[in-house]
Amino acid sequence: MAIAPKSALARARRCFRIERDALAATARSLDHDFIATARAVETAIGAGGKLVFSGVGKSAHIAQKIAATFNSTGVSSCFLDPTQALHGDLGLCADGDLAILLSNSGQSDEILRLVPLLIRFGLGIVAFTAHPDSDLARAADQRLFYRVPREACPLKLAPTASTTAALALGDALAMVLLEARGLTRDDFAKYHPAGNLGRVLLLRVRDIMRTADRLPIAPDTVTLQDAILAMTKAKSGSIALVAKKTGRLTGILTDGDFRRSALTGPDFLSRPVATFMTRSPKTIAADALGVDALRLFEAYKIDDLIVIDSHGRPVGLIDGQDLPKFKIV
Repeated sequence: MAIAPKSALARARRCFRIERDALAATARSLDHDFIATARAVETAIGAGGKLVFSGVGKSAHIAQKIAATFNSTGVSSCFLDPTQALHGDLGLCADGDLAILLSNSGQSDEILRLVPLLIRFGLGIVAFTAHPDSDLARAADQRLFYRVPREACPLKLAPTASTTAALALGDALAMVLLEARGLTRDDFAKYHPAGNLGRVLLLRVRDIMRTADRLPIAPDTVTLQDAILAMTKAKSGSIALVAKKTGRLTGILTDGDFRRSALTGPDFLSRPVATFMTRSPKTIAADALGVDALRLFEAYKIDDLIVIDSHGRPVGLIDGQDLPKFKIV
């Protein structure tokens, strides 16, 4: 076997085009059936039910992935092997659950045998198929259809475009439900406590901010020289400046501000730091998420971010150079 680079790349690009066409056709075909299914899912989970996905062959893999996506968004879901279901696994089904049955042809014997059993257990049935005229589609309460003009397999045998379209349709359903339920970033974080994603989502500003000796603070009435000395002692690239009486944040002085101050004349070090500070700097609360701090850094192209309490007093500092250490960039 020899792979010719030019023809191999042409075949690979053809595969992408065919699968892209299936996604586009499926997107165009979305109609009232999709809405009805989304509402059925909403009703089932609102009543405390779960989603039971099932499929055979490649459809089983797609079903498992979609179930995992729903679980990750807080919707209780599981995969039911249609063969094992006939030997005891039907015990995971309960009245009020919603079964979402995947079969590209809609004629899979294992899935069709499952339908009356699930109905007997009180489950609603969603047919997830490419064929509206199939037995599965006719037997279901709701239907999710994807469109596949052709498979990418040159033999027209291996599921390719069909599995891509089915997976995308399942993701679309999950995302519609996620938005309808008003899931927040905090909610999402609860379901992803481990790994890099969990660390990023759960990390709070209080966990990464500099405090105590690493947080330089001075009244905005001190000289520029005193402010620079405080910054140097704290090994910081900025200093929080506050009103002397209230301690409320009035400005920030950064290394950049200091360099620019040197252009104002030979006596710049003895002048009040308020002359050179940046007033009304960007701030964040200690209980905000670390990713929220990252957004501020990216949106305003800043290097330092002051953390304030409910009274507007500085309690911490985030240096942009610290973000890679916490792996939230």
